[in-house]
Amino acid sequence: MLLADTSGTLQIGTIAMGLFGGLALFLFGMDQMSDALKLVAGNGMRNLLTRLTTNRFTGAVAGALVTAIIQSSSVTTVLVVGFVSAGLLSLQQSIGVIMGANIGTTVTAQIIAFKVTQYALLLVAVGFGLLFFFKNEKARHYGRMIMGLGLIFFGMQLMSDGTYPLRDFPLFQSLMAQMATPLYGILFAAVFTALVQSSSATTGLVIALSMKGNITLEAGIAMIFGANIGTCITAMLAAIGKPPEAVRAATAHVIFNIAGVALWYAFIPQLAALVTLISPTAENLTGTARLAAETPRQIANAHTVFNVANTLILISFTPALAWLVCRLIPSRPPAALEAARPKYLDELLLQTPSLAMDVVRRELGRLGTIAVQMVRGALHTTLHGSSAQLKNLEDMDNNVDQLHGAVVTYLGRLAQQNLSDRQSQQLQDYLAAANYIESIGDMIETNLVETGRARLRLGLQVSRATEEVLGDFHRKVCWSVEQAMQALVDNDLEIAKQVMDAKEEINRLADAAETHLSRRLAADEPNRLAAFRLESEVIEYLKRMYYFAKRITKVIRPNDQQPPGDTEREADSQKAVTV
Repeated sequence: MLLADTSGTLQIGTIAMGLFGGLALFLFGMDQMSDALKLVAGNGMRNLLTRLTTNRFTGAVAGALVTAIIQSSSVTTVLVVGFVSAGLLSLQQSIGVIMGANIGTTVTAQIIAFKVTQYALLLVAVGFGLLFFFKNEKARHYGRMIMGLGLIFFGMQLMSDGTYPLRDFPLFQSLMAQMATPLYGILFAAVFTALVQSSSATTGLVIALSMKGNITLEAGIAMIFGANIGTCITAMLAAIGKPPEAVRAATAHVIFNIAGVALWYAFIPQLAALVTLISPTAENLTGTARLAAETPRQIANAHTVFNVANTLILISFTPALAWLVCRLIPSRPPAALEAARPKYLDELLLQTPSLAMDVVRRELGRLGTIAVQMVRGALHTTLHGSSAQLKNLEDMDNNVDQLHGAVVTYLGRLAQQNLSDRQSQQLQDYLAAANYIESIGDMIETNLVETGRARLRLGLQVSRATEEVLGDFHRKVCWSVEQAMQALVDNDLEIAKQVMDAKEEINRLADAAETHLSRRLAADEPNRLAAFRLESEVIEYLKRMYYFAKRITKVIRPNDQQPPGDTEREADSQKAVTV
């Protein structure tokens, strides 16, 4: 009896190792393949989300394609919540993407339903070879992707083999019989999916069980339904602490998935009959062998039919769903948000560097807007402003400093992600641009404000002629800074070139202003020398502003061009790191 107990314990231990070890390899393979796919297709995924979300129908297509790329509907939904939080997607657009994401995740089920587990280790070996013996970055990414796919199949094989002995255990047979009751199957799969935070893992486990004939089609469909509900927990967790718009997107995801399950709950037998009709059969087999041969593909097809049908049926109700979640999640009372508070830097986007780079650029645009406002008011405030107006310039620079700190911190966290060489260079470019913008604000706050206070202390007056000459120069510098910021936000090389080409006119206006001041030295006015120094400082600081505007345009390059080495910019980037 003791031997039997020991043997039973050992068998249970072996089963547990196969099941949980296989699940761990499956999840690790999914993670590796997803990360590699995001690096290989990151820009394409970004373009899909930004260009195909003009309405709910194209949004659904975008959601399906992006999820097919990154192999995780949870990740897509988390990204959507981040986009809504950052103001990059409207609620109705996000609902379309979420619906499409459910379709995209069916690709995973279709892939793992192919019985290619015998080639799993070959895929691991091929992927390993590409990853460790090739220097080319793209080849290494493909190697990581292939190795991840191999680990997925190998994990599937371990789970399938590990659970095979369970078919003879009465307790397991009773449990699987319970799973055939839709409510139990849905609840079990929903809880399991919420725990592992991967509907693909649940789908993989269900198909692995079916490969050994351990689960019926009806039970598998019920568990697929449960996985669709359980996957909502990831988006809800991601929405915690986010603006109401992001919480609404996550809530819409929950309502859509639960509504889809409720719609099909009473029709599981009919869905099973449909997928049996459209799936391949193994008529030469009987009993458990036939069940094991046919059920994996039938479950994968049921998963696809279920999600495609739900989207086709419910996508027309997107406006109604948006209205409902707006009623459930009301807007917060308007509050005076500080300009220094980041608007676009959502941590959820860090896991997809190409998308994170986009929101950094948008946040740099906000940082630049504050700097432009400072530049516009700098001349008048320096020459005529009161102490309160000079203090206002200092307060604006404090906003620049705080927002700059948020951008640099976000870039620092982004640098910890798995970046491609181009993304690493882009990160350095944005770090440098942030530093140049902050330098404009610092120069106004430190230098021009002090010049204005010196004017007040000495009681200096600037002549109308001098003000006109300085005004011409200042307007051109303002234009240059504004255009540089616009070029940065839009990644517009043509605008950047216009700023660079303005150098000759900037020099001409600076020379004209300096010549005018030299002539004014002979004027018989009180404190003429002190006024000359003050006006000369203004010219020098305006010239420096144009210099920083020009440096900002240097980080703008074609999307397919690797930036060449730039010693001066690299030095400034290093300075930004230490701020």
